[in-house]
Amino acid sequence: MWFKSYRKRQNAAHVKRMICAMYIRPQTFGWLAAGITVTIWTSFIVIARASATLNLNPLDIVFVRIVGAGVVLLPWMLISNRYKAQTERSFFGLSPLPWKTTVITGVLGSVLFASLAYSGFFFAPAAHASVLLPGGLPLWTAVLAVTILKEHVSRSRGIGLACILCGGLLVGGESLLQAFDGGHVWKGDLLFMCASFCYSTYGIVVRSKGLDPINATVGLTVFSVMTFLPIYGVLAWTGLVASNLATAPISEMAFQALFQGGLSVVVAGISFNVMIRTFGPIRTTMLTALVPGLSALGAVVFLGEPLLLNLILGLALVTTGILIGARKA
Repeated sequence: MWFKSYRKRQNAAHVKRMICAMYIRPQTFGWLAAGITVTIWTSFIVIARASATLNLNPLDIVFVRIVGAGVVLLPWMLISNRYKAQTERSFFGLSPLPWKTTVITGVLGSVLFASLAYSGFFFAPAAHASVLLPGGLPLWTAVLAVTILKEHVSRSRGIGLACILCGGLLVGGESLLQAFDGGHVWKGDLLFMCASFCYSTYGIVVRSKGLDPINATVGLTVFSVMTFLPIYGVLAWTGLVASNLATAPISEMAFQALFQGGLSVVVAGISFNVMIRTFGPIRTTMLTALVPGLSALGAVVFLGEPLLLNLILGLALVTTGILIGARKA
């Protein structure tokens, strides 16, 4: 009898140890999401710049990106609807978010961000995007978090933000001076900063409303599929907007749908939202410290872009600022 009781306690302890071994802390998920986000964002900058030399124009890429995300997410959402009873749904039950939240996240995190970012790559090199896209996120997020969420910016993060601002001025200021000589790079820099502002605002909305990462990504995809796709499709078909969707190779569109839609929207969208829930909006956008340097290096290696002195100094300042800001308060 004593032996059976002893074995029972031993088995219970063994099961408990197995459960503890299988348990993964939320912080671990957060760091895993950070690694995925950095990898995809780095590839996104290099591939988006390379795409500017191919057949699709910026809004064509946005169209294909939304198609790819919709192919991945909407069937999953239709199946999950049968097993989930959720009250606040919208867009004919496809979006797991209320109407207003679906529209806000869809406009900011999908349509506006993608349209502005892809347009920027047609004017400015990838090295500029490496500084201004990930570097602009902490700046805008800090401003929005302080004004909307009433979050406190610590002294170290203030220093980090100052470094990021100086790095951005080193890169963008040089192209603004070239504007007087007829240059167009400043247009791309401005578009990158606007795209960064849109995605920062999207992150603040996700944080303030406590949105589930998957639901937020599904919601913005549903909005994009049901609004941007039909509107742009009709405009392109009637010739009211310039489009190369009818003449671009199928292989190019399939690749863009897979990477820009499947990876950039679905995978990176979910991992970015996991980071926001784990680390908060300010520290999340500062954990992308490797993106500027890696994407700039990728542009030099794969695209043959020159790495000028002002870009090197700007990258160093932005990366330093992000690293300082990512430290715990």
